[in-house]
Amino acid sequence: MNQGMSIGMDEAFTMFCEGCSPYGPFWDRHLEYWKESLARPDEVMFLRYEEIVSDTPKVIRKLASFLRVPFTQEEDSNGVVEQVEDLCGFTSLSNIAANRPSRVQHEHAGDKLVVDPTSLFRKGKVGDWVNHMSKDMGDRMGQLVAEKFKGSGLIF
Repeated sequence: MNQGMSIGMDEAFTMFCEGCSPYGPFWDRHLEYWKESLARPDEVMFLRYEEIVSDTPKVIRKLASFLRVPFTQEEDSNGVVEQVEDLCGFTSLSNIAANRPSRVQHEHAGDKLVVDPTSLFRKGKVGDWVNHMSKDMGDRMGQLVAEKFKGSGLIF
């Protein structure tokens, strides 16, 4: 099996900033979902990682209500929300066999981008990007976020 190509962080970052990703430009896709969540709040839910991490039980309840299966008082008082939080938490998800070292291939326009699933699970901490990006990268990302989402109400 072709293992694809390996690229460094600098090249991957540049490609991402230029809109080259396996699923199309990040900015366009997220802005489209954001706008749909505002236009059709009963059909499209938009969650940010920071929101999920800051109050996970609240987000779990919000998601259950959105899916029209809210927790009953009994479920809430019996700790079902906390059980869902534990099962869907970073530690639990990062230890699932499917998310352990292996190779996953995403095909895009005939080229292959090989992604090791473990690269998707770092620490699960908001702001950990500073340990993986240079200051220049962080500044460029901040400028891109401001430019691409200007006037939308979407903040990262």
